Amino acid sequence: MSDVLKSTGGKPKFRHPRGLYVLFSAEMWERFSYYGMRAILILFMTTDAAQEGLGLTTETAGAVYGLYTASVYLMTLPGGWLADNIFGQRKAVFYGGVLIMIGHLILAIPGSPMIFFTGLAFVALGTGLLKGNISTLVGELYENEDGAKRDAGFSIFYMGINLGSFVGQILVPLLAEYNWHLGFGLAAVGMLLGLISYKFFAPKYLGDIGMVPKVKQLEKTGKTNKKGTYAIVAFVLVLLVVLQFTGSIDVTTATGIAQALGLIIVVITMGYFLNILFNGGLSVPEKKKVSVIFILFVGIAIFWSGFEQAASSLNLFARDFTDRFIGGWEMPAGMLQSFNSGFIIIFAPIVGAIWVKLAARNINIRTPFKFAVGLILLGLGFWVMVEAAHVAASGAKAGMFALILTYFLHSIGELTISPVGLSATSKLSPRKYLGQMMGIWFVGAALGNLIAGLIGGNFDPENVLEMPNIFLNVVWVSVGAGLIFFAASPFIKKWMGDVT
Repeated sequence: MSDVLKSTGGKPKFRHPRGLYVLFSAEMWERFSYYGMRAILILFMTTDAAQEGLGLTTETAGAVYGLYTASVYLMTLPGGWLADNIFGQRKAVFYGGVLIMIGHLILAIPGSPMIFFTGLAFVALGTGLLKGNISTLVGELYENEDGAKRDAGFSIFYMGINLGSFVGQILVPLLAEYNWHLGFGLAAVGMLLGLISYKFFAPKYLGDIGMVPKVKQLEKTGKTNKKGTYAIVAFVLVLLVVLQFTGSIDVTTATGIAQALGLIIVVITMGYFLNILFNGGLSVPEKKKVSVIFILFVGIAIFWSGFEQAASSLNLFARDFTDRFIGGWEMPAGMLQSFNSGFIIIFAPIVGAIWVKLAARNINIRTPFKFAVGLILLGLGFWVMVEAAHVAASGAKAGMFALILTYFLHSIGELTISPVGLSATSKLSPRKYLGQMMGIWFVGAALGNLIAGLIGGNFDPENVLEMPNIFLNVVWVSVGAGLIFFAASPFIKKWMGDVT
């Protein structure tokens, strides 16, 4: 494979660092546990207590799902800070994996909702420590001049993510069919395997990478700035108090907390961008590029708000309104989510090859146009679900093909947005704000996941006639956003400068 090994005269010219495959293994098992558990999460929460579920309403379960998945991404910000200031990336990844495993073990214990929520909190905190920092370690395996080799390394790493999620979304729902808590327990076993692999091989193949907190080096040059961190924390606390006392939020309900968190994310993000633009000491071209990053932030938040319904509203539709029989065997509802990872594994190389071939013909598809395509594909996927919902509203069950086609369209959309947006953000960011801007990208994912949970909470199995309208609203928003990106593409491209 040319991405992995280049040769001259039949002899290797270079190979990827062996540490890449250590991190590949750790991330694969972490994603096995995360996506495997996510595939059964809302199903377990909305199953009656008599059937050993949690017995929550769909609205509450959707809000809890949104809070949990949003927290996973939001926690990457303090997770990165802890790694940079206290632990170093290596220890942060290991500690994060331990917290994730403990969380899944707690989820495997039958008990009260409080036990369940405690388990979710451990998983979210652990993922925040692990996810961003393990990606940082991958980047540090390569020298700055190894651009092509670095890109190939991240492609291999990305395949580990999807391989883990693909297998997890098959095995965990299968075991959960017999017992919910066995499914959660299998997720813990997956994380344990990743920890064992990481602990055994990391010292040998990662060397000293990520062992020393980065801020200890920066403190010697006086480049740290903790005042900004304190100001953000203080602002969040004040905002929470104001919202509570004005009655704008109701922190006694999961839905109210989720709505408050969404508002806080939006306000803080906008404040952050305004501060960077007006007080960040940027040149005019840099300000234009930061403005483009904000536009991409909005686009990715809209995309994830629809895409991440795979584990909320679409998962509930699979359970309650989809004919999942293959012969005499009924496929577990959560297993259908594995089609997304399967499609990514199959089509990622194909989509990548298309971009390369187009570029070879001097046809460079710019980032805003790719965003437009991804958002429109998201909308087309939900249009398929509108038709499937009409079938369910008529009293029949929809075929599995509707969900499979939806996941196919969403997967191709993901390939035109997620890696493209991440790459564009890294290129557009002013060098002194690169880490913060990459963190903002994860905040966009957090906001999208939160909205996805709130939308999923509106999915009422008792009100079948309303389902087509729920899905149709997502169609209008995503297709509308895609058309706006398409129309604004020439303007956005000018502000991007030479960044493609």
